[in-house]
Parts: sequence; C-alpha cells; structure tokens
Amino acid sequence: MSLRLLLFCGFFLLSLGVCPTVFAEVAMALTLTSNAFLDQGAIPEEYSCEGRDMSPPLSWSGVPAGTRSLALIVDDPDAPDPEHPRMTWVHWVLYNIPPELAGLLAGAATNLPAGSRTGLNDWRRRTYGGPCPPVGRHRYFFKLYALDIRLDDLSEAVTKAALEQAMRGHILARTELVGTYRKQQ
Repeated sequence: MSLRLLLFCGFFLLSLGVCPTVFAEVAMALTLTSNAFLDQGAIPEEYSCEGRDMSPPLSWSGVPAGTRSLALIVDDPDAPDPEHPRMTWVHWVLYNIPPELAGLLAGAATNLPAGSRTGLNDWRRRTYGGPCPPVGRHRYFFKLYALDIRLDDLSEAVTKAALEQAMRGHILARTELVGTYRKQQ
C-alpha cells in the first residue's frame, strides 16, 4: 500500500473514529540498526576475529507495549562456505535484555546490562564471537525479539535452539539486521 493511500485512508477512517490502531501498528514497528554498518553492509574488522572481536553497537526502536524482555541471536547461515553452506553457526545468544533499553554499546558483551543473560554460542562460550569465516563472504543475522515474558528459568548453558523453544508463543515482535564479512587475505 502506498504511503499516500495509507494516509488518505487513515485520515478518513480516523475522522470516523474507526482505526486508531492502524497508525499505532505502523509507528510501532520494531527496528534494529547499527552505526557501525548498514543493513546488508560490511561489518568492520574490529568486530571480527581479525580485530578486537567485540560486539558491535546496536540500536532499536518500536518495542511494543507489553514487552517484558528482549532476546538477541546472532548467527551465520553460510557456514562453512557460502557456496556450499552446511550449517548455521551461532555467534551470540543473549536474552532477558531489559525492554526499556534502546540498544547496546560496542563491546557490550563484556559489560551486559543488568539482568541480561547469555547462552552458549557454537564455540561453547557464553559471550559474543565475531565473524571469522574460513572462506568467502558470509552473512551475519542479528535477530532481535520482543517477548511478553522474562526467561528466568533457562540454564546458563542454554543454546540457540533451547532459547527459540522457550520463546515460542511469546514473541510480540521480531526484526533483524544483516551484516557481511570476509576475512582479509
């Protein structure tokens, strides 16, 4: 639907008192961005295994009403080779992020917001592991979820799969940001 048509319909229906929720939905879309890279853009080396291997800065907006916590999963579906992917490699599992936060600073993996918890990545570590592709340019999906619950009953060894299972039926909104990385040769 074009913006012009949406505005026309919205003003007409609002004048009738019919659809105030249409604009609430449009204005409240959950978004995720980074000032370090654009969506579909290259992730800077400092956030990779070739650099400082620190988590990039992330910002979000549009957290829906009723959100009790946020969860973030970062993974690479192009492992080990984008020409012949065989698995999705998990780089970060983070949950119970306070919903009132508007983002995470660069390096937040080493100084998490109070109440946040980390699960295991595929290096079997409870932290962020930056891009480190063995071959080719890989895509890294930063997926943010707004949840209607806190996940306080998960073990410290929770994996991406276990977190996704625990979130099932509790996701109010979801968004993603995709960055790419190729090792310097």
